Amino acid sequence: MISKEWFKNNRYKCSSFSNIKKLLRLKEKQDIAISLVIPTFNEASSIRNVITTLKSELMDKYGLLDEIIVVDSGSKDKTRIIARKAGAKVYLDSTILRSRGNHRGKGENLWKSLYVSKGDIICWVDADIKNIHPKFVYGIVGPLLENKRIGYVKPFYARPVQHVEGSEPLGGGRVSEMLIRPLINQYFPVLSAFISPLSGEGAARREVLEQIPIFSGYGLETGMLIDINKKFGLSKIAQVDLDKRLHRHQSLTQLSKMAYAILQVFVKRANTLGKLVLVQEVSNAYKVPERTNGEYHLVDHKIEEKERPPMALISGYRKKFKKDPKWVYD
Repeated sequence: MISKEWFKNNRYKCSSFSNIKKLLRLKEKQDIAISLVIPTFNEASSIRNVITTLKSELMDKYGLLDEIIVVDSGSKDKTRIIARKAGAKVYLDSTILRSRGNHRGKGENLWKSLYVSKGDIICWVDADIKNIHPKFVYGIVGPLLENKRIGYVKPFYARPVQHVEGSEPLGGGRVSEMLIRPLINQYFPVLSAFISPLSGEGAARREVLEQIPIFSGYGLETGMLIDINKKFGLSKIAQVDLDKRLHRHQSLTQLSKMAYAILQVFVKRANTLGKLVLVQEVSNAYKVPERTNGEYHLVDHKIEEKERPPMALISGYRKKFKKDPKWVYD
């Protein structure tokens, strides 16, 4: 069972790392680079503010970040143009590791970012954060710089939902609370102390991320949490309070499809680790009653989480980063 000592000792507040000069000294002493990755898809309305806010303070002023990378999933708007003008390195996901094909999703972008980034520490933030602030980065890289034992940092925060009547302080994270938390408590109770198990931001050492498989879509965070805990142990993971996160909220229909994608990943992992016995393959067919023009229709959706192998197993990556040749995946 989870240790209350771990919950106390591996939980931080972002304000503890607000002294960026101190973080910079730690970074320089350790002689490491830090990459910020922003996965995008049609984020033209918000991407400039996210990049300029983080770049001006953490890259231009202090040099805590060595690069800001946008990996885009083929946006139809001007996301890539705006991001490039704002000072980010911009990549189209389908152009990275072409021989490995391409899948749509945030997880795919994060997986491919390992190949194009140079950081020893990789941190990532979503592009739709309305209250973006440097704390979304220094809060999650801080524990990695101050404690070499920590390999992966997961944030948590309040996620207010706006209603006609006002704001509901803890109304966000509905999929976390109604799906993932009950499942974790039943099948992976050691992970039950994560306050925001599906939080979109995170930071990790390269040697951690390159050794775990990564799911392409909404199941990214679930698979990552289970796999990092299994391979490296809970003592290598920390969680940080980022206070509050404001972002757009999805419709119930979208949340339903998101939940099914996450469920696919959870069931696969629970089955592989002997926590749950599958009587059949996880289906990628998802039927949803939807109403249009006053009529209900049963709509078929195909939802399939693709699992990418650990990046350290990819020959091109090993060659580029001079990894041990005993890693073989071809």
